[in-house]
Amino acid sequence: MSGEDAPAQQQNAVDQKQETKPAEEPKAEPPKTESAEAAATPAATTEKAPEEETFTYRALVLTGYGGYDKVKLQVKKGKPALKAGEVLVRVKVCGLNFADLMARQGLYDRLPSPPVTPGMECSGVVEAVGEEVTDRKVGDKVMVLNRFGLWQEVAVVPASHTFLIPDGMSFEEAAALPVNYITAYLMLFDFGNLRPNQSVLIHSAAGGVGIAATQLCKTVKDVTVFGTASASKHEAISQGGVTHTIDYRTKDYVEEVRKISPKGLDIVLDPLGGSDTHKAYNLLKPMGKLITYGAANMLAGQRKNLIAVAKNWYHQFSIHTLSLIQGNKSVCGFHLGYLDGEMELLTQAMNTILDLYKQGKVKPRIDSTWHLEQVGDAMRKMQERNNIGKVILTTEPMPEEEKKEEAKKEDKKDDKKKDDKKKDEKKKDDGKKEEKKDDKKKEEPKKEEKKEEPKKEEEKKEEPKKEEK
Repeated sequence: MSGEDAPAQQQNAVDQKQETKPAEEPKAEPPKTESAEAAATPAATTEKAPEEETFTYRALVLTGYGGYDKVKLQVKKGKPALKAGEVLVRVKVCGLNFADLMARQGLYDRLPSPPVTPGMECSGVVEAVGEEVTDRKVGDKVMVLNRFGLWQEVAVVPASHTFLIPDGMSFEEAAALPVNYITAYLMLFDFGNLRPNQSVLIHSAAGGVGIAATQLCKTVKDVTVFGTASASKHEAISQGGVTHTIDYRTKDYVEEVRKISPKGLDIVLDPLGGSDTHKAYNLLKPMGKLITYGAANMLAGQRKNLIAVAKNWYHQFSIHTLSLIQGNKSVCGFHLGYLDGEMELLTQAMNTILDLYKQGKVKPRIDSTWHLEQVGDAMRKMQERNNIGKVILTTEPMPEEEKKEEAKKEDKKDDKKKDDKKKDEKKKDDGKKEEKKDDKKKEEPKKEEKKEEPKKEEEKKEEPKKEEK
């Protein structure tokens, strides 16, 4: 969902499984001297294997579409090669985005087919620069925006996809900035043309884009922000700048908006899709703008839910241009992943965002930090909507004690799965027993009927005899 395509050689070196054979030891050559004794003396040492063949790094790899377990931590061999205009970044922190969750289920078309390393944003330090790179040097602290390939310890990207981290900004904040803030900025100001005294509806106001959009709205005078989130998050988003909080789980957000703003809204940011896009359009006042940028309603459960996907497509929003003209409304679609080749536009937006950061007007909110080993738990937290702010991954190796704790948790999960399986089997067995009991009960009346039949026959035979008498 962000940045240019990763360069071909990075994909080869990073994303595909490499099974390079260890380098053969070069044969010792006698020193080139005229001395016969020296010529007879074997070389004392052999050359070391090149760095490219001993270089290893850890990377998260999407091995197939499905649940959280489809993203696995692997060790890669071989130092990625640099082309002209590229830099090698030692990654410190990676950002997790909703598009990554959809990609895991095969619902995000900007990620190549597995096996592939996901990740659209990260922060780190430049370790090497390629030819023709003049504005980056080794040691620069940078944030990176790319279409994929950043959930790993080292990444090769075009230098134009990097942005210098300003003084005072942490690696965590830097990794949380590119995707969410560029998305929110371009939607509100390029498409939305946000101005003073306007009103905006922000869905998932406690998420990464939601918090970024709220902060950016507050940079404009007297903007009224409606924000949807579960009730437990209302205090946090109110403190962040949301004017009117709405619990979408217990209330109809359309009705709640209409109570406060009967004429409707100036801007609606829609990441949901399906029937919610229809509601968003109907909430617009004349000259209002609907900006749709996702289809979160398609995501239901760990794996692809075909019913949710079909339902979303069935309710897909469609409108005739004549209706737009007569309604004096506009509908915009935004997808950061398809802004390939528009780095000049993205850089301008990022420069403005960084200026706002330096002025203290925007600041990423970090919900939680997870090790690469914990990526499944990180994705679960985000997919179950339990985060307030950005979920990020650190490349710092997990301490041994934490690894042991994680192993215990996994064992408990496995035990729970086994227990659940046993319970299910017991339920099935109990169900079969109940069925047998029911069948037995049904058979009892039949047996009684069969017993009664001979008696009835005898009685019938006796009846004529009685009548003759």
